Amino acid sequence: MNTTPPAERRPQRIAVLPGDGIGRDVTAEAVKVLSAAAERWGLPIELIEKPWSADHFLETGETLPEGAIEELRDDYSAVFIGAYGDPRVPDMRHAADILLGIRFKLDLFINFRPIKIYDDSLCPLKGKGADDVDFVVFRENTEGAYVGVGGNFKYGTADEVAVQEEIHTRKGVERIVRAAFDYAFRHGNLRVCMADKSNVMRYGHDLWMRTFEEISVEYPDIEASHLFVDALAMQMVRKPEQFDVIVTNNMFGDILTDLGAALQGGLGVAASANLHPGRTSMFEPVHGSAPKYAGTGRANPMAAILTAALLLDNLGHQEASNELERQVARCIQNGITTVDLGGDRSTSQIGDHIAERLLAPVGT
Repeated sequence: MNTTPPAERRPQRIAVLPGDGIGRDVTAEAVKVLSAAAERWGLPIELIEKPWSADHFLETGETLPEGAIEELRDDYSAVFIGAYGDPRVPDMRHAADILLGIRFKLDLFINFRPIKIYDDSLCPLKGKGADDVDFVVFRENTEGAYVGVGGNFKYGTADEVAVQEEIHTRKGVERIVRAAFDYAFRHGNLRVCMADKSNVMRYGHDLWMRTFEEISVEYPDIEASHLFVDALAMQMVRKPEQFDVIVTNNMFGDILTDLGAALQGGLGVAASANLHPGRTSMFEPVHGSAPKYAGTGRANPMAAILTAALLLDNLGHQEASNELERQVARCIQNGITTVDLGGDRSTSQIGDHIAERLLAPVGT
């Protein structure tokens, strides 16, 4: 999903934040593959690693240094993140400051999740395969239930009251809905489906319904439909082939895209991008940090490599992006996988194999 204006594509500095746990393991393989792609296609990308992690926080007390967001915004074309979470930081303060700080302060309002099967064997649905599961989800990324508005009254008592607010703005809803329709228009997709719960959430989700209906009129060649989120989840399992583009709010998008990851073979192949067209955007595989598996070679780096493919596409390097995706598909189809997909290769062996394939003479 290329959202970078041509004038900003060179030079391209990429901030690399490996994070915690297996984040460091899979990021090393994504960097390896990105470096191979840069060599093969002569891409003017520069990968610069940042130390911001649980280790850094525990050593310095610092999550993000002063001016970090401005530096990323002004001096980098993209941010690549591994995964965050460490039991030594129980409140996950560093993860919230880094991940949410970048997402909200850079106003990355699009969470873009491709749901795609690379081999029929990965689909858990009876009678379904790669021809049936191939759609994208546009999740609103800066509003909704995850804005942290709320509080507790009489905390810790039998009379405790907890209030958690959702926030939806016309601007926020309109721009994510319009982004979904624009994507559908550019990619020749004929269907956009919006999911909400406006039958019971009569204020915020009614705003979604009204905005979706108004914008859909501007795209007469695109089939616009609406499903309540529970019905959409059922339809994703029953008949996933009916979807091309799904657009929804922050919390529902979080849930639906994890369901989508299960349809495509698990979190080990689930890539994502956090985007603001024309600005520095952030790319991260969907899975967590799984600290107990760090350094064991069991982590699947394919989600990270597919996320690197999204990054390259966003920076205007579509041929390289397509080839990374093709090589991941080839590995899966030939059983060159980590244990979660039934293979016996290690994390680094997958990265080595794909990097070597990228650098091999054409036709080999």
